[in-house]
Amino acid sequence: MSQTIVTLDLEGVLVPEVWIAFAEKTGIEDLKKTTRDIPDYDELMTGRLRILREHQLTLPMIQDVIAELEPLPGALDFLNELRERVQVIILSDTFEAFAKPLMRQLGWPTIFCHRLEVRDGHILNYHLRQPDQKRCSVLALQSLQYQVIAAGDSYNDISMLSTAEHGILFHAPDNVRAEFPQFPAVDSYPALMEQITQHL
Repeated sequence: MSQTIVTLDLEGVLVPEVWIAFAEKTGIEDLKKTTRDIPDYDELMTGRLRILREHQLTLPMIQDVIAELEPLPGALDFLNELRERVQVIILSDTFEAFAKPLMRQLGWPTIFCHRLEVRDGHILNYHLRQPDQKRCSVLALQSLQYQVIAAGDSYNDISMLSTAEHGILFHAPDNVRAEFPQFPAVDSYPALMEQITQHL
């Protein structure tokens, strides 16, 4: 077994962006902002929760939209092939209440993510597993003598990519690519697989 672990972001890499899908369903443009747009995750989530309160939007409403989502085209085949070659962990800033139906469609890969505080269907707050959990997870894996190859698409993935032995941008927007040219940037699953297998 390879002494390498691959860590992948979830939204934008394997599945669509949940908040963008919900924004399209509700017609609320401000909910389309993601970690591709706002580097500060607390600022982003605080804004999202404010919008949910203002519009009386609930967790079941979001989950109804998630239930209609499918993995990105080619994502499941890519993930299945990758898991035959190497251990894979998804490191995501999504929430357990969002992730479960998506993980079912992806064959239940391991995911580390965060939790929501919910009362009567309303999201009151969010709780990080720990600050900068993607970077901390990579450091923990390295402390177990694993080499880490990481792939993500947004500002909140950069600390993970920087800490890993090999970081790759996948489907990253132009602003992220321009700001972090040190990472190879690819846009297809075959190209991502090629980048990963170079370092296995």
